[in-house]
Amino acid sequence: MLAPLGLAACGESGVSSDPDVLRVLDSYSNDPDHQIIGAALDAAAASVGVTLERVSVSGGSLIQRVLQQGSSGTLPDVLMLDNPDLQQIASTTALKPLGPLGVPTDGYARGVVAAGTYQGEVYGLAPTVNTIALFYDVKALDAAGVAPPTTWDELREAAATLTTGGRYGFSFCANATYENTWQFLPFFWTNGGTERNLDTPEAAQALQLLTDLVQDGTASRSVLNWTQADVKDQFISGKAAMMVNGPWQLPEMQTVEGLEYGIATLPVRDPATQTSVAPLGGEVWAVPATGNSAKEQKAAEVLTAFLSDDSQLSMGEQRYTVPGKPGLREEYLQRRPEMETFTDLITDARARTAELGEDWPAAAKSIYTAVQLALSGQAGPREALAEAEEYR
Repeated sequence: MLAPLGLAACGESGVSSDPDVLRVLDSYSNDPDHQIIGAALDAAAASVGVTLERVSVSGGSLIQRVLQQGSSGTLPDVLMLDNPDLQQIASTTALKPLGPLGVPTDGYARGVVAAGTYQGEVYGLAPTVNTIALFYDVKALDAAGVAPPTTWDELREAAATLTTGGRYGFSFCANATYENTWQFLPFFWTNGGTERNLDTPEAAQALQLLTDLVQDGTASRSVLNWTQADVKDQFISGKAAMMVNGPWQLPEMQTVEGLEYGIATLPVRDPATQTSVAPLGGEVWAVPATGNSAKEQKAAEVLTAFLSDDSQLSMGEQRYTVPGKPGLREEYLQRRPEMETFTDLITDARARTAELGEDWPAAAKSIYTAVQLALSGQAGPREALAEAEEYR
């Protein structure tokens, strides 16, 4: 389905050729993100002197919309994509490289550049990004005399100590979606796991950790069905003392009366030889190849303004996301000091497509399938990974 995109995109049938009217497609369909992103786009458009016609769709329908528009030659002039999807779309020649259009691509975190790069060319950039870390209930840990765990052994011990009749020690998302893969990646990558071959002892060790937590009863079996939002609900209701989650949960958590939480880097198996590897989350912005060079150039100018330092800082502050440029760290943390752990992790966060490029989605599905098999008891960790590797 992807192959015809680049050819079909050369036509602009039914779309205005006026270079001062640009069409934008993104998946920020809900507030406050819809409004925050819209304000940043409007400010960028005003600085360039163009008008935007913006359409926001649900995240689940975005790629299908892009495919349809590519086939009909009606791609937008500015396009947002979830960063793991960028390389798939770039591989179809449906996007323009940003460098030749004059969009600055320097100063970004390595993971941000990697996420937006296909075959050596940068096709997309993220103004702000996110990742995941360990949230812990300060009161619960203090009452139990437990320090935030930094190793897998400490995590097991802390989770067991913190588990009571009405509370699990640890919580995470392991449902049958990419959210599962996203939450497993720090354990998998940090221990040397690779998407090129899931069936390795290192990957099995990481999966064994989560399997043990569920089988020991220190994490609920319901993690097999929980979304990341469900995990957050368990935590704020006092039913989980620690959780894996991201900064997008902070706005709601900060409104919960009496909730005291801390944020730490996720534990590693061997701190002497390992540093936690965080997955890079966030959306990249691109200029589709519409065949109208005047509109493509105007779109690049809008994107340049949208990606400016001031714009990154403003969006990051409002959305609890981290600017894509590490050089903005100090100014950003003056505005959002509670984001320090996430900001530090972003510097070396890894793009999910770093190893496999456009083949990442198949590996992601295999990973969450293996996690589901192991945590549900249908297979041991090594067996589950071997099965997932065989059928991807």
